[in-house]
Amino acid sequence: MRNPLQEQLLKAGLVKKGKVAEIAREQTKARHGKQPTAKTESQREVERVRQEKAERDRALAQARNEEARERERRSQARQLIVDNQVKSTGERAYRFDVDGGIRSVVVDDAQARQLASGALVIARLDNSFVLLPRAVVARVRERDPHAIVLDHAGDTPAQGADDDYDDPKYAVPDDLVW
Repeated sequence: MRNPLQEQLLKAGLVKKGKVAEIAREQTKARHGKQPTAKTESQREVERVRQEKAERDRALAQARNEEARERERRSQARQLIVDNQVKSTGERAYRFDVDGGIRSVVVDDAQARQLASGALVIARLDNSFVLLPRAVVARVRERDPHAIVLDHAGDTPAQGADDDYDDPKYAVPDDLVW
């Protein structure tokens, strides 16, 4: 039982018999085929739970990746410190304040002068402290800012700090001549 139009097109040779049969099957399937059923409440709940789990997994993976990147940066900073550390020689203890406690590094007089001028800095290496030249401080700081413990070049007080003294009890008159 075919459509009269299909019969006419077939007789005219405009379509092939196989193509007509294929289209007839598709039309039959469309008429008798199953329509997608509406999702039940339990199916919607399962879908929602699956999406929440996927979101949690993505957030957990992102946190793990960020931790791995942070460990990699700290490892790079540690490697820079190990590769560029200056051997501390001498017998003089150079004391400095770290984490609320006073620590010391053994240096010679030249190294003490370089520390005071800012040419050398003190960096944390595992549970000890080492001297680093100024050239690598920026690279270490960008990877691990907590690795540099003492940097006198960065700690210099602003010039003219005495000019900002504004205690009204001890005001200095403007016309004071020495």
